[in-house]
Amino acid sequence: MTLPRHASEETIASRLDRFAIETPSWGYADTGTRFGKFLQAAAATTTEEKLADAGQVHRFTGCCPTVAVHVLWDFPEGQDPATVAACAITCGVRIGSINPNVFQDQCYKFGSLGNRDEAVRRRAIDHICRSIAIGEAVGSDLLSLWFADGSNYPGQVSIRRRKRWFAEGLREIHESMPAGMRMLLEYKPFEPAFYHTDIADWGMAYALARHAGPRARVLVDTGHHLPGSNIEQIVAFLIDEDMLGGFHFNDRKYADDDLTMGSIDPYQLFRIFFEITSAERDRGADLDIAYMIDQSHNLKPKIEAMIQSVLAAQGLFTRALLVDHEALEQARRQDDVVAAERVLLDAYETDVRPFLAEYRRARSIPEDPLTAFRESGYSAAAAAERGPRKKSDGGAYA
Repeated sequence: MTLPRHASEETIASRLDRFAIETPSWGYADTGTRFGKFLQAAAATTTEEKLADAGQVHRFTGCCPTVAVHVLWDFPEGQDPATVAACAITCGVRIGSINPNVFQDQCYKFGSLGNRDEAVRRRAIDHICRSIAIGEAVGSDLLSLWFADGSNYPGQVSIRRRKRWFAEGLREIHESMPAGMRMLLEYKPFEPAFYHTDIADWGMAYALARHAGPRARVLVDTGHHLPGSNIEQIVAFLIDEDMLGGFHFNDRKYADDDLTMGSIDPYQLFRIFFEITSAERDRGADLDIAYMIDQSHNLKPKIEAMIQSVLAAQGLFTRALLVDHEALEQARRQDDVVAAERVLLDAYETDVRPFLAEYRRARSIPEDPLTAFRESGYSAAAAAERGPRKKSDGGAYA
């Protein structure tokens, strides 16, 4: 495989060796929509099975060494965190980001850190602090926070008061983190609240992260934007402010659809990766960004969907590394708009599949990870073991 003349195969391969993508435990379990839940016979039913499935993704792709965990879902009452961490190692992965849950319990009906009830705010803060302790026990250095707080009607709440409660709570949580841990603060413009959400966009997340403390950063979920948002501009701005902490990757057609990466708009993901790799080139060092997938598929087989997303991420990241920056700068100096755009399109339109096949073969990874997984028989064995434990009211499993 011959890449463009300006590209160094050795340099690109070296950067790919450092490109790790975290997969989410919840992406391996049965999930649904607000209208119903559809079971898959092979989907995981326990934390151990989720970790085993994540281990399969890492085995066949070679770039997914960590698993994001949800505290309430993956650490049931009485569960020893060390046992979960040991199970992950046995499955060939490690525990990654810790995700507290302050949106599920009934007490959070009107919010968590933004709740008018001080006792509810205290309960949420205490849960997140316990999650931090779990993170320490399993060797995690990332606290990933998403809040469903908001309101559905004008006048329902005091937006300014809730903003101050959030700032106070996040500052206390930041002070509870050990020195080596970072806080990633996520935002979402709507859902489940449909009038206002307390952290509705990147600017609010930025301001609250600044209030929280020096180890707080913004987490960008590619599905959490209003239609037409220029996500790569947000990414570039946060990079320049040294406030981009991580991503939750997925794709969407309408809103937070949680589709596999690159299934709808791969060029957008390429443009995001271009902003990142361009900044890394300027700085001469990798950016400290946590790359994470956040998807829960109802129709696609769980592991196969995850592998699809990982391969899309690798392919689009590789294409971003192919941008001819010297030609791009020359076009910019001449205000040649057409030539500048063409430089990006040349990289995006390059077929990197042969290069990636060689890259994987050199590292004893299957050249075609998805086909190799399908041929492994893992899904059939998992379905035979797990399926009988599930109840399907409407007929056959997916």
